[in-house]
Amino acid sequence: MKYILLIYSDEKAWTEGERAECMSESMGICHELHAKGQFLGASPLHSVATATSLRIREGKRIITDGPFAETTEQLGAYYLIDVENLDEAIGVASRLPPAQKGTVEIRPILELENLPRPSIELSQSSA
Repeated sequence: MKYILLIYSDEKAWTEGERAECMSESMGICHELHAKGQFLGASPLHSVATATSLRIREGKRIITDGPFAETTEQLGAYYLIDVENLDEAIGVASRLPPAQKGTVEIRPILELENLPRPSIELSQSSA
């Protein structure tokens, strides 16, 4: 079953050294998952300061600089994995360094038929 692991944390909670160590350890986990055929993709996101939010209300676009919601934890990365079940997805999520400083939201992917395949390959870097 395919899952997305959404990584939330306070961007200010990480020192540069901690962030570099987190990236290195996370990439190692991605390589382990790839060797087992369970890695589908992963990528860190740029800072929430670079976000643009769009809402359409009454046919009008409302564009706002910044994230969708003002919270202490921001969406900072994602992982796409293909594992047997939720317990296995929880096992992977619990190994990710950001789980120690933030939250990993684990959600099953709802696969729809007749969608086009991605025309570009996503970056296979990790958070």
